[in-house]
Amino acid sequence: MSANATVATAAVMAARDGERAHRIRVVIGYVLAITLIIGLAVYGFDYYTLGSADRPFSPKHALLRPSGTIGVKLGFLGFTVFLAIFLYPLRKAWPWLGRQGSSRHWLDIHVLLGLSAPFIIAFHSAFKFRGFAGMAFWIMVAVSLSGVIGRYLYSQIPRSLNAAELSMKELQDLQAGLAQQMAGQKLLPQNDVRSLLRLPSQEKVDGMFVIFALVYMMLLDVARAFRVAKLRRHALGFGQTVSTLGGFLPTRQRQLEKAIGMAREEAATAKRVLFLKRSQQVFHFWHVVHKPFSYTFALLALIHIVVVMMMGFY
Repeated sequence: MSANATVATAAVMAARDGERAHRIRVVIGYVLAITLIIGLAVYGFDYYTLGSADRPFSPKHALLRPSGTIGVKLGFLGFTVFLAIFLYPLRKAWPWLGRQGSSRHWLDIHVLLGLSAPFIIAFHSAFKFRGFAGMAFWIMVAVSLSGVIGRYLYSQIPRSLNAAELSMKELQDLQAGLAQQMAGQKLLPQNDVRSLLRLPSQEKVDGMFVIFALVYMMLLDVARAFRVAKLRRHALGFGQTVSTLGGFLPTRQRQLEKAIGMAREEAATAKRVLFLKRSQQVFHFWHVVHKPFSYTFALLALIHIVVVMMMGFY
């Protein structure tokens, strides 16, 4: 093996290890966030379900009220998450920060924090949303929901290793290569494969309203999971169908899963080719909506924090 090939192999292995480590970190982050949320919900259920007049008489009031022992700590945690959320957009303004890690990895953490923040703030406020704090909370919820949509759109616009957008020609070449591989496989019925690849016409997609196109893309992704399960069911016996929950879980048959993986990838790529123009339009529109909501939330949250600190509610 040549020195160049050895270096290239080492680089690929390092990239895979880095990707695996990133996935582990993200999973750990979600597990910690979900554990915290469930723990607070279980512990404080009998308090949070009380009316405002009854809460002061609860033994948990001194702990869970916004200025309580736990409530204040949740406020500080929410503030820390709030600061961390804005590190992602700041990467474009601070070159030294932009060189730390990949943009996609930062985006995954950004989404995790953005989904966790509304729950943390809701528990901090004891589910009482008034004034600037309440307005900031509902704007933050809108930002979080739009962030989920933005992450989905980001995945619909394929990117090469250097983060440049793939052209339509490159996407079509990729799709053609996958189609050629699928034509040579014998494990999956061609009728089922064609069903998996069934898509609306380009004219229909181009004529859709932007928001409707977004919903249609999501529905196609959901439908693909059911069509992939159907592919597995036709290739499996009754016992394996049951053990894979009707084909929704992968089997241990390497060749079958390889063929299904190619079929799934071709279907996903064909959909991206079909919706590429619309995805870019929706992504642009999303930026126009997401940023003002984010900055408004930041301003209201800062006003709330300053007012609380000035008035001594700690």
